[in-house]
Amino acid sequence: MHALTPRQIVAELDKFIIGQEKAKRMVAIALRNRWRRQQLPPALREEVAPKNIIMIGPTGVGKTEIARRLARLAGAPFFKVDATKFTEVGYVGRDVESMVRDLMEFGVAMVRKEEQERVKEKAAAAAEERLLDLLLPASGRSTDIPTATASISDVPAFAAPPAQAGDLSSTREKLRDLLRKGLLDDRDVEMEISVSGGGVEIMSIPGMQNMPGAEDMQSQFKDIFSKVFPAKRKRKKMKVKEAWEHVLQEEADRLIDMDKVTDIAKERVEESGILFIDEIDKIASSSHNKGGPDVSREGVQRDLLPIVEGTVVHTKYGHVRTDHILFIAAGAFHAAKPSDLAPELQGRFPLRVELSPLGQHEFYRILTEPENALTKQYTALLETERVRISFTEDALQELAACAQRANEETENIGARRLYTILEHLLADLSFEAPERAGEVIVIDRDTVRGKLMDVLEDRDLARYIL
Repeated sequence: MHALTPRQIVAELDKFIIGQEKAKRMVAIALRNRWRRQQLPPALREEVAPKNIIMIGPTGVGKTEIARRLARLAGAPFFKVDATKFTEVGYVGRDVESMVRDLMEFGVAMVRKEEQERVKEKAAAAAEERLLDLLLPASGRSTDIPTATASISDVPAFAAPPAQAGDLSSTREKLRDLLRKGLLDDRDVEMEISVSGGGVEIMSIPGMQNMPGAEDMQSQFKDIFSKVFPAKRKRKKMKVKEAWEHVLQEEADRLIDMDKVTDIAKERVEESGILFIDEIDKIASSSHNKGGPDVSREGVQRDLLPIVEGTVVHTKYGHVRTDHILFIAAGAFHAAKPSDLAPELQGRFPLRVELSPLGQHEFYRILTEPENALTKQYTALLETERVRISFTEDALQELAACAQRANEETENIGARRLYTILEHLLADLSFEAPERAGEVIVIDRDTVRGKLMDVLEDRDLARYIL
């Protein structure tokens, strides 16, 4: 996916995001540049810094979705943070370095999942043998869990295991066949499992949760103590189906080299990680107001500057460089302008793009074109109750018109308005769906108007409902 051309990247984004062509072209170039940088000689590669982006536009126009889909295309670690959660060092709140730690955690989880998929077959084979040892312990045979026992006396065919090795092997193969077919899922087995949290519990110190960096400090303490003290284990009786999940997870963990996972994740974070900073306009000092909370806002900008410029952040996985992490910032900038940010911070976001507000035409396309269109989602949800719904063309046009009208007369929340409108339209049907199984329901313009017009006509009521 890293080798996608800008045109192909835009085509992929078009499957989920309507409009905003300028923004999609800009992020497509940014993603392609990351691939181009990897083709350079090492010495020159270090000198090429990512071109960070500021996306400007009202809520609900696709800023977050563009960044999220871009990260999925790149197969890169991606983390979204809200700038309003951060405070200047020394004040109550999260420090800006925590966003890099969170990105690293996401990167480790992403690589670990890939490794689990890679060793899936080996883990499944080992897990199957362990379960068979639980169901039918072999006399004199070493097992990974010597203390684990299981009873199969309630399985008539295997109530008395044969004494001879050949018969025992035959019985084991019969059990294997039953296990694979799921016929033993409801049998009980008793096994040892690890207790979550490790062998020691970290008590929270009163008032510590309000200290800067407290979350990261507590997480690091837990990690340190989990390595010093072995994890607790206890015996638990469970169904074979549940035991399979536990054993499969344990076997996968044994096959995974966590040092290798950490190294790969660190490299991905440093070379292709994407941090999306939302609501960045909330930490900009408004040009017509230089008092009050602007002091802390400027402090957050000062703390954010070295992270964006390039620094080293300490995490429990080691030191992580931020020089080549791509930062995408977004904000509505109603009360402030990008020029109200600190000049040094502005310089680290050289690319800016303004996203257009959405109107009736875009709302109609959002309802019909994307692969994850809302109408497709609701249709699929109700089909689980064997209720089939279909939207006529005029109904979709009417829904788009209602969304535009509601945005104009109340707060403009962009495409998110479609969620509230569709939920209100289909609320009764969703409630009655189990009793209406087998029905085919057509939603036309009259249905939409009958459900929504009364609310739209009453502006005060529309503010609460839509």
